Amino acid sequence: MRVLFLACLSPKTGNCTTAERIRNHIVAAGHTCVLYDTREFNSASDVSSLMTQEPRFEAALAIHLFKGGRLLLDLGVPFGVVFGGTDVNEDVKDEHKRAVMEEVLRKARFAVAFTDALKEQAEALLVCESKIYVQPQGIETKVALNFSWSDFLHCTGVHTKHVENLHVFLLVCGLRRVKDPLYLLEAFEEWHSQNPLVVLIIIGPVIDPVFTAEVEESVKRSVGVFLAADLSQEELHAAMQKSFALVNSSLSEGMSAAILEAMDLGLPVLARDIPGNAAIVEHKVTGLLYSSPQEFVSMSRKLLDDRELQERLVRNGKNYITTCHNSMKERITYQKLVETLH
Repeated sequence: MRVLFLACLSPKTGNCTTAERIRNHIVAAGHTCVLYDTREFNSASDVSSLMTQEPRFEAALAIHLFKGGRLLLDLGVPFGVVFGGTDVNEDVKDEHKRAVMEEVLRKARFAVAFTDALKEQAEALLVCESKIYVQPQGIETKVALNFSWSDFLHCTGVHTKHVENLHVFLLVCGLRRVKDPLYLLEAFEEWHSQNPLVVLIIIGPVIDPVFTAEVEESVKRSVGVFLAADLSQEELHAAMQKSFALVNSSLSEGMSAAILEAMDLGLPVLARDIPGNAAIVEHKVTGLLYSSPQEFVSMSRKLLDDRELQERLVRNGKNYITTCHNSMKERITYQKLVETLH
């Protein structure tokens, strides 16, 4: 079967990584799966034109009900959809978008939510039949062997003679407002002035150029907070492994791949207490959830001083990934669902 797969493919983002992984699952089942960026199409008619080309697509799949699913409504082929956090955190607030998403759900053979909480939220906010399956993201991490931590710090602007004593808090996110990367800036500056060995490094691809310029200016004026150029996934995983903790400060999340990857790599996680994060981080068990910049600093100080807490979070986080985010289980689910598109 030849499957069209639509997703937002901004390089080095969680969406792109997820789409590539799901595509690989489908291909492993013997199908042809062609991945397209939703931003390549202005309307559903553009996708319809693609569908008339030979060889023909026999089925379709999309990540995000509105961004991707709306482009599949009139194609005349069976399709499935995968919920993105934006669907239930943002787009559902818009009456037109909500109506479109409900139509997508009505016509889709299946829909996938990454968590039970996301499924429950979708069922509460959208009129939909019982066709939502829960399948957490599968996690696969691979570390670049030739990665130089000292070179990375130098390029980022971190200069210290005590690299071995440095505690790097790594905030991984695409640079756009919903990720709120400056949320901790002032509190972290104050902490750094008291303890110069703690630094916050913000790293991720440019998604919103205007907002990125704001972040760059704010970071330039700060102390103890740095902005790094985005890395390949393997290099990013190597940087994570060398850091002290992974930080998430988003206003909303579907399911943060960076948090899950950090757990898999043995890195403690400090995440903003929002529904998407609370669905995968159990406070003081697999990570720490904070509700304000001041609480973040307080928890980070505690984490620095408490070796037992560090080890418990790392151990439980790794066990959680092994149990709940197994990539082979994810593969089996998507292969079974795609068979329903015949």
